[in-house]
Amino acid sequence: MMMDWVSVVYLGTAGTVLGSFYNVVGLRVPEGIPFTGKERSRCPSCGHTLSAIELVPVLSWVFQRGRCRHCQGWISLKYPLVELSTGLLFVLSFIVFGWSLELIVALLFVSMLTIITVSDLATMLIPDKILIAFGVPVLFLRLFVAPLDPWWLAIVGAMTGFGILLLLAIASKGGMGGGDIKLYFVIGLVLGPAATVLSLFLAAFVGLIFGLPARLSGKSKRGTPIPFGPFIALGAVIAYFYGTELINWYTSFLL
Repeated sequence: MMMDWVSVVYLGTAGTVLGSFYNVVGLRVPEGIPFTGKERSRCPSCGHTLSAIELVPVLSWVFQRGRCRHCQGWISLKYPLVELSTGLLFVLSFIVFGWSLELIVALLFVSMLTIITVSDLATMLIPDKILIAFGVPVLFLRLFVAPLDPWWLAIVGAMTGFGILLLLAIASKGGMGGGDIKLYFVIGLVLGPAATVLSLFLAAFVGLIFGLPARLSGKSKRGTPIPFGPFIALGAVIAYFYGTELINWYTSFLL
């Protein structure tokens, strides 16, 4: 089967452009700053209003060598990384699902996870507005347009994700944030119960890989909160696209 390169390029470009927008949304929504209207993007160092040529996703950062054209201050690498990763996730969604109804779910899902990653890293908040904005259409899609088989797995998955995270929050006496709990309700809708549990395991595993060296080196002290949203997002993405293969691989050792 030949790759539909026109679709790949189109979705990759669209994802990269939207990734730039998701950077803005993820940074502004927690702070209550409008991301539409006259509030233009500015240099984080000098406040210079960015022109159109400075807002080309990925390329502007590369050609400007990661610096503001006005003050030569550094512009964080996280901006082009978010743009590029969103484009790649859009392409992966198409490669896995093609032009199908599930592709709509996939694009909404990776978009939500991208925004909450930006938000949690910057402010350690996962805004309810973002979860509602994506959770409502995802619920509609899972119930009426692109359901799991059987359809009720989405509801069971949502309750599984919400319930496990709620129990973890109670057991850790607040160690798990309320935003993480509500996020897992939406993740459960998309993944279903089995992949939801897998995503949580993957999130904890990735979090351990990144968190343990920081703890051992003293960069992260005991009791210091860390944003868990990015680890959840990565675990959810892996479980969504490769969960069936991973579960089958694991169960093969049990037979």
